[in-house]
Amino acid sequence: MNRLPRKIKIQLLIFAVVTTVSMTTMALVYLKLPAMLFGVGRYTVTVHLAQSAGLYETANVTYNGTEVGRVAAIKATPAGAEVTLSLKSGVDIPSDLDAQVHSQSAIGEQYVALRPRDGNSRPLRDGDVITVDRTAAPPDINDLLDATNTALQAIPNDNLKTVIDESYTAVGGLGPQIARIVNGSTALAIDAKKNLGPLTTLIDQSAPLLDSQTESADAVTTWAAHLATITAQLRQQDSAVAGILDRGGPAASEVQALIDRLQPTLPLLLANLVSVADVAITYRAGIEQILVLLPQGVAEFQGIAVPQLNTKQDYKGGFLSFNANVNLPAACTTGYLPAAQRRTANFEDYPDRPAGELYCRIPQDSPNNVRGARNIPCETRPGKRAPTVKMCESDEHYVPLNDGTSWKGDPNATLSGQGIPQVPPSTPPSSTPPPRGGPGPSPPPIAAAEYDPATGAYVGPDGKVYTQTDLANNDPGPRTWQTMLLPEKPSSAPK
Repeated sequence: MNRLPRKIKIQLLIFAVVTTVSMTTMALVYLKLPAMLFGVGRYTVTVHLAQSAGLYETANVTYNGTEVGRVAAIKATPAGAEVTLSLKSGVDIPSDLDAQVHSQSAIGEQYVALRPRDGNSRPLRDGDVITVDRTAAPPDINDLLDATNTALQAIPNDNLKTVIDESYTAVGGLGPQIARIVNGSTALAIDAKKNLGPLTTLIDQSAPLLDSQTESADAVTTWAAHLATITAQLRQQDSAVAGILDRGGPAASEVQALIDRLQPTLPLLLANLVSVADVAITYRAGIEQILVLLPQGVAEFQGIAVPQLNTKQDYKGGFLSFNANVNLPAACTTGYLPAAQRRTANFEDYPDRPAGELYCRIPQDSPNNVRGARNIPCETRPGKRAPTVKMCESDEHYVPLNDGTSWKGDPNATLSGQGIPQVPPSTPPSSTPPPRGGPGPSPPPIAAAEYDPATGAYVGPDGKVYTQTDLANNDPGPRTWQTMLLPEKPSSAPK
């Protein structure tokens, strides 16, 4: 055997060394045989998926976009798929995370993306399991292709080119606008994810609102019909509406000029109207009652004022009776000053009014003075009637002094505690000092009453009218309009 030259031996040795280094590098770096055969520098994590979604063995596993491992095995289970991940030991991955299957392109190349929820949680360990509620998988590409194929088959072949051309015409040159729409949709989706809780609550609580819309479908339909009617009227009156719009600006300018001219007095007027509005709001029920009864009252007045209309009677007009019916029924005296303390109507002076409330204090259901203050309705207490606002607003109820037949008792000591002021005596008090034994009882007031010289009639202490014939002037003299208002009564002796 021929011996090889020394040069050839050196070349073969160098070739063997290079080959060994290359094979070792390929096995360790590229094929990663120690990790694949012996699990050196690796640990495994199990992921439960609802479906494999086209995931395959040796697929990449990423963490925040960085490759950290590969899919070691995929096993079908009754609930979906069980995927074993082989991860690098040198990268700490938080255990509180989501495992999502993504696709790098439209035709496949799926990979597993690990998305941490809490970066401060403990790192993943060998044997950890990621449950199915922490995973997500894209829809099957086959279903998408089938749906696309079905949609394309629905379009006639002759019109497919037309659809493509029209689609190009619709969106051609709108790249920036479509990009803004996509970016806006992405920002909207990100904000929706940040506010997922309120959005979920809104969706959950929207059911009653949607149900109310369903139940009021007839009302909505009626509203839409009315809106269509209004729209049709506006279309028919287009010229008038255009005139309003044309003249609205100048009219508003005139109104503004008027307000400017009324600037010194208008605020004061509006401020006063606020007070009037407050009163009107309080007495709204009464105002409504007046507005309800006013048309009927006008109708009744017209029925009285225009009798015998379109007839052949010589007399035209209403009939008016001058029978004043004075003291029928008798005037209410209960709750006022006693007869001995009343002023006669012949006096022309005007003394100060006594302090306190003076009103008719007979029962509320009495036929006398039915419109007295005691029967004023309380605006803020429906169903309650009282003579004063204070009594209306309180829990106190009206209590009459008596049955209304006459004035009784001391006006400052009533049965209900609702005092009547006492008029001070007209005679000034004596300057003589009282005796040492203390002030004595005051003398009773002198009983005196004014009477009518023409008829001898006067008002007694009980509030009733009496006539004494020997006080009357037998000469009737001329009759005036005042005497016509007095009812004629037979003479009677005082009781």
